[in-house]
Amino acid sequence: MTTPQIRALGLDDAHKLAPLIAENAQALKRGAPRRPDDFYAERILADKTAEVIGAFVGEELIGFAVYFDLPELITGLRIGQLDDIYVHPDHRNKGIGRKMIETLASEGQSRGWLHLRWIVPGKNTPAVALYEKIAEPDHRKSYVIPIDRIAGD
Repeated sequence: MTTPQIRALGLDDAHKLAPLIAENAQALKRGAPRRPDDFYAERILADKTAEVIGAFVGEELIGFAVYFDLPELITGLRIGQLDDIYVHPDHRNKGIGRKMIETLASEGQSRGWLHLRWIVPGKNTPAVALYEKIAEPDHRKSYVIPIDRIAGD
């Protein structure tokens, strides 16, 4: 297999990104398959806060990672936060996810990030397995606050 090329995605990549976003949602949420949504992919790629890299084999987009560059208030530095990473099932177990994370670590080094934070669902066995190989556990716990719960109080 050719080594995948990792690069930042732009608006012109929305049509290639849309099916992978739909596949990722299907894998995480189950249920009926989602239809690729080019408009939504364009919105993600044009978002002011999110950044997206993609893994390509030739012209085919086979994976993506969405991340954020955030302030870290205790140190005054910045951190990267990996929000989502997805590799098409036909291309898994070939080091592509790891290569995207290495690309983000290199980007973080050039930006002066303190670290790259990656919050993964505990039930996402492949992601947790990769996480445990290349990262160390953090002392923080992750919780989700439903917005409607606060709004109703």
